[in-house]
Amino acid sequence: MVPRVGRQQSSRWQVWVDTGGTFTDCVAVPPGGGIRRVKVLSSGFLRGRIAECVDDRHVRLGDRWQLPEDFFRGGHFRLLQSSARRVSIVGYDSRRREIELASPRPAEAGAAFEIGSGEEAPLLAARLVTGTPFCEPLPPLSMRLATTRGTNALLERKGSDTVLFVTRGFGDLLEIGSQQRPKLFELAVTKSPPLYSKVVEVEERLSADGGVLVALDPGSIEVECERLLGLGIDTASVAFLHSYRNPTHEQRLGAFLEQLGFRHVSLSSELAPRIRVLARAETAVLNAYLSRVIESYFREVGRALDAGRLHALTSAGGVVRSDRFMPKDSLLSGPAGGVVGAAHAGRRSGFERTLNFDMGGTSTDVSRFAGDFDYSFETRVAGVRLLAPSLAIETVAAGGGSVCHFDHRQLRVGPQSAGAQPGPACYGAGGPLTLTDANLLLGRLEPERFDIPIEVAASEKAVQRLQQEIREQTGERLGCEEILEGCIDIANERMAEAVRRISIRKGYRPADYVLVAFGGAGGQHACALARVLDMATVLLPAHAGLLSALGLGRARIERFRERQILQPLDAVEQTLWRWIEGLAEDAASRVAEEGVPRSEIVVRRRIVHLRLEGQESTLAVEAAGVETLAEDFRRAYEDHYGYRSEQRSIEVESIRVVASSRDPAESEAIEPPASLRAEPLGRRRVWLEGAWRRVPIFDREKLGPGATLDGPSLVFERHSGAVVERDWQASVDGAGGLVLRRQEDNIRHTTRVDKARSLSE
Repeated sequence: MVPRVGRQQSSRWQVWVDTGGTFTDCVAVPPGGGIRRVKVLSSGFLRGRIAECVDDRHVRLGDRWQLPEDFFRGGHFRLLQSSARRVSIVGYDSRRREIELASPRPAEAGAAFEIGSGEEAPLLAARLVTGTPFCEPLPPLSMRLATTRGTNALLERKGSDTVLFVTRGFGDLLEIGSQQRPKLFELAVTKSPPLYSKVVEVEERLSADGGVLVALDPGSIEVECERLLGLGIDTASVAFLHSYRNPTHEQRLGAFLEQLGFRHVSLSSELAPRIRVLARAETAVLNAYLSRVIESYFREVGRALDAGRLHALTSAGGVVRSDRFMPKDSLLSGPAGGVVGAAHAGRRSGFERTLNFDMGGTSTDVSRFAGDFDYSFETRVAGVRLLAPSLAIETVAAGGGSVCHFDHRQLRVGPQSAGAQPGPACYGAGGPLTLTDANLLLGRLEPERFDIPIEVAASEKAVQRLQQEIREQTGERLGCEEILEGCIDIANERMAEAVRRISIRKGYRPADYVLVAFGGAGGQHACALARVLDMATVLLPAHAGLLSALGLGRARIERFRERQILQPLDAVEQTLWRWIEGLAEDAASRVAEEGVPRSEIVVRRRIVHLRLEGQESTLAVEAAGVETLAEDFRRAYEDHYGYRSEQRSIEVESIRVVASSRDPAESEAIEPPASLRAEPLGRRRVWLEGAWRRVPIFDREKLGPGATLDGPSLVFERHSGAVVERDWQASVDGAGGLVLRRQEDNIRHTTRVDKARSLSE
């Protein structure tokens, strides 16, 4: 599913990088065509084991290091289990796979080590796929980058010290919030502190229609601004009442603050021109809070590339030039690549309706696709409300690195994650027991297929510690397999609940969809998850472990434009389409600014948000024309709420338009090949259904189109693996996807059993 590369880019590498919380995935298309793949730790280090210590300054690496001469020169070397300082690398003999250290470093054969270049993980990945040594500049390339850097900074509260400038009398606006209780029956509610460090109330006021009631005098706060700058606070956000109607005051203050020396100023009227001042203010504060983190990250990556050759993926699944990338659009950047990739993979395999299940190292992201993407225009991330377009993605803290622990009462999985450093226990860096360790110890993973050295003994010690902890606190003597299987079952149920939130709770039956499972850990849990959700078909796309990076190659250059209306449909019916087309032209012009020819730009969506008069919630209706809007809305209202309202008038809350570059290659389904029986490579001892069993194992790369196999079995590939459970059959389709189908007799039997159980309960 590698996208076609245009002729104008044939002399450049095309590099697509998805940086997650644990791993960074990279897919590259060389100038001459083909595809190269690599997965590295998001910490920016390569890990391995010493094959031989030639002397105290020369170390021979393992067989998997097939890199050009002097690749590591200029990097640094450190033993993983040592607190000693890093040592510079002065040479690398590619034939002997031997590094030369700048100073003596005692070590032993078999010791784990890490090597870093001092660069961010995307640049390390780019060096690996292009074969560029640490000491040399990268070749001409264009990079598309998705990152969780902003999300992690928000979760860890590691953004910039930020000041909020707000209309006088509303200094405690964000402290008060919406007064909604996140947990209705929790007596002691703990609120997260606001993201800003200081608040300054400004003497100004606009009326509800945008008229000036109190004129703005920026000079009145100059002394306070100078004091804040003296404290080192040079990041500002501005949110005035009714500025969505008249942005003049915010614009004047923003210009004044920049003249005084504020490095970054976020204006709510530019970021979220909507009526809701609380959400608008939160969006402005968040954008300012993450500005330094995002800007420094892209500056560090971009300095190694040609100007204008770095693009970023937004939360809405489109790409923009990195210098125009807003921090508010970064929070679902990584997961969005997976949604785009899964939609394309589903279509190539002939499935238009998919529930997408992306299980990575830190979290699991689920989404729905039925011909086009589901968008959300208001999201809440880490307790912060955000007015920005994003793909409708539900995230749960259950990934391969989720920590398995006991909380004095019950076994739990997550929300804590081992991340990339130290990582799961099996990474050998002192990490905790995780889902990756559970799958490894139950035989569902092969240590030899990891890109980093794996210590099974470390995983065994970690589960034994948990076993002892449970015994001491409860007196129960549980077997290690029972504990590990329990952890997997808990994670499966948590992930299934996330799928229910984007399907059942919105009126969609999971059984009507195909489960597209990807990410490094998706295939290990796909059958179990489908069984819980009563789904009959699972698709494991080709290169499933790197699908989010592949999705970056499929993403289109895209722009959203919106306008708040807040008028009855009858009153604006004559001018509504003109407004929509005006937004369409504006959005298309912004896409053209990226160098996309006008002939290659399409207006993909025209969305009108409608509601009954007096309501707050809206329903989004695709606008093919103004004439049918009222009927389309009433039909959608009946589908959503279960009854039809003819008497109340309809109000237009807002309009939105999405313009983008054309899809370079349409996603057409590929005809299925004739089936043939696959031959296993051997058998492996695996814990399944409460017992150890020897099951056949298959190499995904050796399964040609049409190959079929039955469960229980294991299918391994370079960056992921899949568990095919009993009563499932797998086959490779024409697109290279592994399609798993649950046998019909077993589905009917399971459904009857589940119904009987529900009746008895």
